[in-house]
Amino acid sequence: MLVTVEEGRVTKVAGDPAHPPTHGALCTKVARYPERIYHPDRLLHPMRRVGKKGEGKFERISWDEALDEIASRLQAVAAKGGERILPYNYAGTMGLVQGDSMSARVFHKLGASLLGKTICASAGSTALKHTYGGGVGMHMEFFEEARLILLWGTNTITSNLHLWTKIQEAKRRGAKIIAIDPYRTQTADKCDQHIAILPGTDAALALGMMHVLLREGLLDREYIDHYTVGFAELAEQAGKYTPDHVAKLCGIEAGVVESLALLYGRLAVLEKQPVAIRLNYGMQRGHGGGQGVRAVACLPALVGAWRHRAGGLLLSSSGYFPVDMAALQRPDLLPDPAHPPRTINMSTIGNALLHTGDAHFGPPIEALVVYNSNPVAVAPESGKVAAGFAREDLFTVVLEHFVTDTCDYADIILPATMQVEHVDIHKSYGHTWFVGNQPAVSPMGECLPNAEIFRRLAKRLGFTDACFGDTDEQIADQAIQTSSPLAKGISWTLLKEKGWARLNLPDAPFATGGFLTADGKCHFYSEALEGTDLSPVPAFVPPYESVQSNPMLAQKYPLAMISPPSRNFMNTTFANIESLLPKEGEPVVEIHPVDAERRTIRHGDQVLVQNDRGSLQLTAVVTNRIREGVVSIPSVWWKKKAKDGKNANELTSQLLTDMGEAPVFYDCLVEVKPVTASVLN
Repeated sequence: MLVTVEEGRVTKVAGDPAHPPTHGALCTKVARYPERIYHPDRLLHPMRRVGKKGEGKFERISWDEALDEIASRLQAVAAKGGERILPYNYAGTMGLVQGDSMSARVFHKLGASLLGKTICASAGSTALKHTYGGGVGMHMEFFEEARLILLWGTNTITSNLHLWTKIQEAKRRGAKIIAIDPYRTQTADKCDQHIAILPGTDAALALGMMHVLLREGLLDREYIDHYTVGFAELAEQAGKYTPDHVAKLCGIEAGVVESLALLYGRLAVLEKQPVAIRLNYGMQRGHGGGQGVRAVACLPALVGAWRHRAGGLLLSSSGYFPVDMAALQRPDLLPDPAHPPRTINMSTIGNALLHTGDAHFGPPIEALVVYNSNPVAVAPESGKVAAGFAREDLFTVVLEHFVTDTCDYADIILPATMQVEHVDIHKSYGHTWFVGNQPAVSPMGECLPNAEIFRRLAKRLGFTDACFGDTDEQIADQAIQTSSPLAKGISWTLLKEKGWARLNLPDAPFATGGFLTADGKCHFYSEALEGTDLSPVPAFVPPYESVQSNPMLAQKYPLAMISPPSRNFMNTTFANIESLLPKEGEPVVEIHPVDAERRTIRHGDQVLVQNDRGSLQLTAVVTNRIREGVVSIPSVWWKKKAKDGKNANELTSQLLTDMGEAPVFYDCLVEVKPVTASVLN
C-alpha cells in the first residue's frame, strides 16, 4: 500500500503501481482503511468489564492496571498448570512480527496450551503437503498467459482482485474462463461458463475429469512417468467415477463432466497450451475437503500443465516462504520442549471451553487470551462458543481495534495498533513476494502493537530471557531464513529500503519435477495416508450432512447451506465500516425460486433458517444465483448487528474435515420457513 499522510493523519491508501502483484489497485474493503483507522468506535484505551459477560459494558483503566491484573491472573492460573491457559489467535494481523512472535514466546514460557490453527486453510494445506510436499503452486502473474483457467471455488473479483486483472488479460487474449461454484458469483457472471456443483462434491468432479482423460488418452505420459508417483492406483480409482455417476453426485449433467475434461485435456496435451487452475478455500470446508483438494491438485500433473509457467495450479504460495519460525516463536522456552503441551483445535473452541476436564482432554481452560481473531462470531456452532465465553470462572483478555462480539465477553480489553501504525513483515498465500511494512503514522490514543503488549506483559510476569527484550525491528530481522536459497539476498534491511522482494524461484517451478516432497515428485498416492481411514489416492468423501451420508437428516433438513464471505467484509473485519454496510444492507439468506415456491416464501419475506443446532431470522432473497437445493448466507456479520443477535455460525457444526482437522462450514443442512406473525410478535 501507498499511504498518504497529511498533518499526521492518513488521508488515503492506494495500491503501489510499482509492486508487481498490486499494480496500483486495492480492493473495495482496504481502500476504506482510513475510515477504519479513525472510526469513532475505535478502542483507544485499556478497558475493564463492569457488567455481566456478554453485555459489553466496560470502564477505562490504565495500562499499568490492565497489565498488572493480567499478569496476576495468568500467574495464578499457571501455578495450577500452564495448560489451563490458552492463546486464541489467527490472521486478523497477517504479519510475522505482530502475529506470532513475542506472543508465542510469552505463552511458551508460561507452558500454555498450544492452538491448532485450523479455521481457514489446514485441510487444503495438508492436502497439498500430501500431494506436492507443501503449500506451493504457480506464480499468479503468469495466469494472463493461460489458454484455459478454471476458477474452482473462488469468487476472484471479491477475494483476489489482483489475480482478476491477470484473468481479464487472459480473456482478452482469447482464454476461456470457467467458474466451478454452487453459487453464481460476480466472478461467475464474467466467465464463459459456470458449473454449479453441489457443495462438497469437488473431488467427484475432479475424478470424473480424470476418468475421461484416461479413457481418451489425454495424458502426458512422459511427465507422469518421470515426475509423479502412484499413477496406476489413481487410474484405478478414477475408473470408478464415470461421468454419469459423477453427474448424480454433483447435481449436474454428465455432458458437463465430459466437455470440461475434454477441453482441459485437449488444450494441455494435444495443443500443448498452458491450462491453469485457481483453487480457493471454499471447496475444502466440507467433510471431504482435503481429498477434494488432492483430487484437483492431481490434474495438472496428469496433463503436464506444470511444463508451462502459465500452467498448473495455485491454492496457496505460502509454503515457499522460508520463515524462521523457531527464531520468531522460541519453542525452546517451553518447560519441557521434548514434551510440548496439549494442542486445542481453534475450530472446536466451543466444545473446549465447555469441557470440565478429564484424563483425555486434560485440565479445563481457565484463562483465554484472544488476539487477531473474533471467535464468538467466526467459530462454528456459535451458541456453544458464546456459552463457553460466558463462563464466569474464565478469565478472558482480548486485544482488539473495536468492541467486537468477542470483546463483549472479555474481562480486559487492550487497544491494538492497525497496519499503518506498526512494523511488520508479510509473506503471501497469493503471490511470491516478501513485503515489508513500516508505520506511516503514530498509534491512535494509547494503542500499542501486539508485540509491544506482550513485551510489557513478559516484564510484568518476571521473564528475564534476553529474547523478551527484542524490539519489533529485531524480531523483523529474525523472521526470514536468510540461509535458504529462496531468500538469497532478502533481509529486513532490504525490505525497509525497497518495500518488497520476490523469492528466488524459477518461472515454472515444477517443469521437471522439483516438488517439495522427499523425492521431488507429485504424489498421486500418499504413503503417509496408508493405514489411516483415508484412501492414499484421492477419493470422494461425501459431506457429513447429505443424502449419501445421512438420508434421514437430509429429509428433515433438505437444503445445503453455504456461508461465503460478503463482498464488503473480510470475515468480520470491516463489518462495522459505515460506508460498506449499506452495500450489504442486512443479513440475508439467498434461496432458489423453486425452493422458495415450495415453502411459500417471497422475496423480502422474513424467514427462519434452522437445524438441530439452532436458528436465526433473516430476510429472504429469492434468486437464481444460488442453485436449487442450496441456500447461501453471506457472512460473517457481527452478531450484535443482526436482528436476533445471531449469524450463520449459529447453524454450523464443530465436525472436522477428513484431513487437517479443519472446520466444515459448508457441510451444513438446514430448513427455511416463513416467519409467522406469532414469531414476529
